[in-house]
Amino acid sequence: MADKQDYYETLGIGRGANQDEIKKAYRSMAKKYHPDMNPGDQEAEKKFKEVNEAYAVLSDEQKKAQYDQFGHAAFEQGGGAGYGAGGFDGFGFDMGDIFSSIFGGGASRANRANAPQDGEDIVVRVSISFEEAAFGCKEEITFPKIQKCDDCGGSGAEKGSPINKCSRCGGRGTITAQQRTIFGMTQTTRQCPDCGGTGKVITKPCQNCKGKGLVRINKKLSVSIPAGIDDGQRVVLRGQGHEGKNGGYPGDLIIQVTVRPHAVFERDGYDLYCDVPITFYEAALGAKIKIPTLEGDVEIDIPDGTQTGTVFTVKQKGISMVNSSKKGNLYVKVIVETPKSLSNEQKKLMQEFAKTCGEKNFSKKSGFFKKFKK
Repeated sequence: MADKQDYYETLGIGRGANQDEIKKAYRSMAKKYHPDMNPGDQEAEKKFKEVNEAYAVLSDEQKKAQYDQFGHAAFEQGGGAGYGAGGFDGFGFDMGDIFSSIFGGGASRANRANAPQDGEDIVVRVSISFEEAAFGCKEEITFPKIQKCDDCGGSGAEKGSPINKCSRCGGRGTITAQQRTIFGMTQTTRQCPDCGGTGKVITKPCQNCKGKGLVRINKKLSVSIPAGIDDGQRVVLRGQGHEGKNGGYPGDLIIQVTVRPHAVFERDGYDLYCDVPITFYEAALGAKIKIPTLEGDVEIDIPDGTQTGTVFTVKQKGISMVNSSKKGNLYVKVIVETPKSLSNEQKKLMQEFAKTCGEKNFSKKSGFFKKFKK
């Protein structure tokens, strides 16, 4: 048995591993190479046998001690515990119980076939304008949905036709088989192929749903988008998703909202921001100017000597907070626009004006150069 892989290496563990670590490693490896997970894969089947052989030894303290001392020789013919002398044929290894605990075995799979299964969620994406997000709106949406068949009420059988107990499994939903393996006689329980684990057989399937009890439809729905919703947020309608099975709860309908950008405003939370250009004269002399809001124009006072980049706050002109009467603010940054393409006469007037302005009218400029000189 010189070419046989070390049992600890087979399970991917060290020699100091305890029984909990051995069992955990076995579960992982057995699930990875189980024939049900790898149909038709002979290499996986071989690995699966090696994993079970390793676990059969290492999970037994006496056999593990023999293996730690003598290696594979402990189980060779004539060795300390050969195959015919209490080796693998004498382990009494209950494969069905182990697979049931690891994979949810045949019986549990059958139980799941009849157990309530919740329906899946449905995600629908909608695109709305900036104003619709601010004030709320209604969106008409259409989406595919799985729901209970109206013709059969979800039973899968034509009205008035019987649903019989499966003759192959006797209504249990599972069948049991015995076979001889390298571990001796093993008994496995698996889902009944005739009834799919339900224990029932429909004699006359519903024509509308083809015996499934569920049908796919195109559902139309009017959805309310609340005022104040932001880009990337969701509206969740409980119970409007796909229908569940066997009395399971339906899934949810999730509306994923995309808000298109605005030409003027930018949003941060519930506050709005915008840049408003003003003339050189309005900044110098002061003025009342109109600024836009989502609810119409309002007037604000620009004091004389206003510098470009100055921010003014207009309270309660931002976005409504979701499910609240409160609103954010609007922050207006004024940008002073310098006149261009002046006529000769205008340039002459500006030059005369400049001569009358001393350094006190341009304190920032003069202060900058004073710092530079220092």
